[in-house]
Amino acid sequence: MKKDVVTILDNASGRQIELPVKHPTQGPAVVDIGRFYRELGYFTYDPGFLSTASCQSSITYIDGEQGILQYRGYPIEQLAKQSHFLEVTYLMLNGELPGCQQLDDFNGVITHHSMLNESLKSFFRGFYHDAHPMAIMVGVVGSLSAFYNDSTDITDPRHREIAAHRMIAKMPSIAAASYKHTIGEPQVYPDNNLSYTGNLLKMMFSVPCEEYHVDPVAEKALDLIFILHIDHEQNASTSTVRLAGSSQANPFACIASGIAALWGPAHGGANEAVLNMLAEIGDVTRIPEFIARAKDKNDPFRLMGFGHRVYKNYDPRAKIIREMCHEVLARLGDENDPMFELAIRLEEIALSDDYFVERKLYPNVDFYSGLIYKALGIPTNMFTVMFAIARTVGWVAQWMEMIGEENQRIGRPRQLYVGARQRDYAPVDKR
Repeated sequence: MKKDVVTILDNASGRQIELPVKHPTQGPAVVDIGRFYRELGYFTYDPGFLSTASCQSSITYIDGEQGILQYRGYPIEQLAKQSHFLEVTYLMLNGELPGCQQLDDFNGVITHHSMLNESLKSFFRGFYHDAHPMAIMVGVVGSLSAFYNDSTDITDPRHREIAAHRMIAKMPSIAAASYKHTIGEPQVYPDNNLSYTGNLLKMMFSVPCEEYHVDPVAEKALDLIFILHIDHEQNASTSTVRLAGSSQANPFACIASGIAALWGPAHGGANEAVLNMLAEIGDVTRIPEFIARAKDKNDPFRLMGFGHRVYKNYDPRAKIIREMCHEVLARLGDENDPMFELAIRLEEIALSDDYFVERKLYPNVDFYSGLIYKALGIPTNMFTVMFAIARTVGWVAQWMEMIGEENQRIGRPRQLYVGARQRDYAPVDKR
């Protein structure tokens, strides 16, 4: 019987090894190179880990060529249309969709944990008034282990579950409190009668002296965006959470590390970059000029929010959010805002211009989510915070999966050293 292996021949030494091939339930096969260094003395070199599977996971599946995204095997299109954020959250944490009673119980648990310890108010006051909300998020989330050290024993499955629920429940409260701090308004307590996203909107935009009503379109739009952003396989922030978790750090510290990684403009700041680009273009009449610049290889200008590193087809999340974006703009957007008119015109061009179609530079989820956030009145410095709220579910699910593995080991990437060879120290007067 033929072995399912890849044979490696080292021409320098004449040695040969057979490496086993592992087959996933979906996607390309993977070569197990665990013996590669031990038997041949070589490391593999893969900057950016573009061809390296850092783990095995049963949470999220992506096929960038076909434009497929699945959570626990469920197509994102079905979940976005038929489910809601907390139901998908249950799915991500537990592997299966909940029954009615399970969903009610889960909603109750998340609602129960949404309040913050009152002592945290002093922590928020320690930040400058103009601190970036993501800076506050990193600090406050990292501090939670000091407030909730009754659930930091990562060897205890019940502790892990409690920590997961607390993190997901408190993230909107932390995000809203971070925003209120930067605008000088008092924190708003969560309302147990509201949905997850409705509660977030109220905590962000209500004030104690006035009654607040959650707009159902805004609530629905946020719920959809959060579903689409829950997880995206082993991206930079998720890999950071896993690497931090492999050291057996407490879960709050691990999620704080993910927030820090997400903060980078190349990762979580893409939707903010879209609005900055639209502001740079400024007017519909200047679109041809910027389209020409985007096509010019010698011009550094790039159309932000178009194309994707993983998807070589239409981003499936963009297809879903596009309709919601138009609904939100029609209901809540300022029809006189030139930025919205610009965005719609750019979208039309990208979907019809041969240059963009041939290169598959379609509008991605960041293009639409930034426009929705702006229409909802969410400031640009809160865009990445919104991303972090949703992605916390994925981070927690990935962390729980990793910690629960048998023979789990600390992450320890190797390197290609290109520094100086060994040399001897010389006294300062001899240099």
